[in-house]
Amino acid sequence: MPKSSKQWLRRHVTDPYVRKAKEQGYRSRAAFKLLQIDEKEKLLRPGLTVVDLGAAPGGWSQVAAQKVKPGGRVVAVDVLDIAPISGVTVLKADFREESLIAALKGAPADVVLSDLSPNLSGIANVDQARWLELSVGALELCGKALKPDGVFVVKAFQGEAFERLMAGLKERFGKVKIVKPTASRGESNEIYVVARGFCALRKRRNMTLSPSSSSKELNP
Repeated sequence: MPKSSKQWLRRHVTDPYVRKAKEQGYRSRAAFKLLQIDEKEKLLRPGLTVVDLGAAPGGWSQVAAQKVKPGGRVVAVDVLDIAPISGVTVLKADFREESLIAALKGAPADVVLSDLSPNLSGIANVDQARWLELSVGALELCGKALKPDGVFVVKAFQGEAFERLMAGLKERFGKVKIVKPTASRGESNEIYVVARGFCALRKRRNMTLSPSSSSKELNP
């Protein structure tokens, strides 16, 4: 086994959030990221409609489904398979396809969650460009799927592409805040952005999806 694989396995086995996820029935340690974000930001409550982008294997959707009961609903979408989750509508699709909008049945979401991450190549410029394309796509989806004054939570990675995304978020939302849950690994440059007060009528800024010149590597 390569040294890097051994290091990952050792880190995974000793990770307290991996252990807690197994103990509490969550499908991934990422569930605790959303739990910690929600504890601080109070995003989820009973009766809300939530869209979860890049939902596989389903940890965030599990948390959202628990938080919006009774009366709420969660729509989870991913190109990967997601095993059924109680209280969640699961779609195997690209989030940019019309099947997601159809699943909402004319009722826009109160919250859009995006834990999307590209397949990483290890080439910083390429990975930044791929991540930005996904994130801008999720932002564009808000124009179709998010209620006025709705909330958007998106995974981000620091670098030149991050500044472009922030510019776009500030054009569309009244308040934009950066958060880093303690469940994010310390060596990761992963952060999350909570954007509140969606206004679909605000003028969009054109964001170029060219590769970033940042030298930082993505390390979720």
